[in-house]
Amino acid sequence: MNFVDILSPACALFLDFDGTLVDIAPEPGAVVVPCGLVPTLSALQQYLGGAVAVVSGRPIREIDQYLGPLRLPVAGVHGAERRAADGAVDLLPTHPLDAVERAASVLATRYPQLLVEHKDSSIAVHYRAAPELEQECLDAMQEAVERSPGLTLLRGKMVVEAKPGGATKGSAIEAFLREGPFAGRLPVFVGDDVTDEGGFAAVQRLGGLGVKVGEGPTVAWQRLPTPGALRLEFENAVAMKVARKASA
Repeated sequence: MNFVDILSPACALFLDFDGTLVDIAPEPGAVVVPCGLVPTLSALQQYLGGAVAVVSGRPIREIDQYLGPLRLPVAGVHGAERRAADGAVDLLPTHPLDAVERAASVLATRYPQLLVEHKDSSIAVHYRAAPELEQECLDAMQEAVERSPGLTLLRGKMVVEAKPGGATKGSAIEAFLREGPFAGRLPVFVGDDVTDEGGFAAVQRLGGLGVKVGEGPTVAWQRLPTPGALRLEFENAVAMKVARKASA
C-alpha cells in the first residue's frame, strides 16, 4: 500500500499520535517529534482542504505543544475532549476519579517504576518499565472503576486507563465527519494500538480505510510496519502531489 494512491482531495485523514506519527517512548513526556513531521502535516492539511485531525489518548493541549505552531482539529483523551476545525471545543461530562486516583497512588507508592498520568478526565497507569506488573495494575484499576459510575477501563500498550465511558475514538471520528471540512469525505484512520480498533471499525463501516501501524491483530484493512514508514509515506505523498500540481 502507499498513500500516494490512497490520499485524494476527497479524503478526510484521522491520525493517532503515539506509536503512529511518533515513535513510542519509555514514558509519555519523552517522545521526539521528527523535524519534518509538522511541515508534512501542514502540507497534507492544505492538500486535503483542512480535513486532517489528530485522534489521541493525549489531551489536546499536549498535541498542540508537540505539533505547534500547527493547530489541527484534535480529539483528545480518546474523544473525551474534541476541538473542531472552527476551534469550538466539546467536552464530555466528567466523572469523579477519587477511587481511581487512590488506586493509582497506592500502585505507584508500592512500585516506583510505575508512572501515573493524570489527565483532566482520566487517569492512566503506565507499566512499560515493569511489564510483570500488568495483571496487578489491571486488577487494581478495574476494581476502582467498578466503584466509579460513568468510568470504563481502557487497555493499551503497557498502560491501563480509567476514562469516561462515552469517550471512544470511533465516536470522535464520527463527530468530525458530521462537520466541515470533514463531512462528505472518505475517512482514513491510522493508528497503532488496541485503543484504535474502534476507530478502524468506524471508518471502514462508513466506506473508508483503517491502517494499522505495527504488529498485532487488527480489523484494519491495511498495515504499515513502523511510524517511520508512515512518515516516509506521507513525505512521498506530499512530494508527489506537489509535483503533480506543478506540472498541471
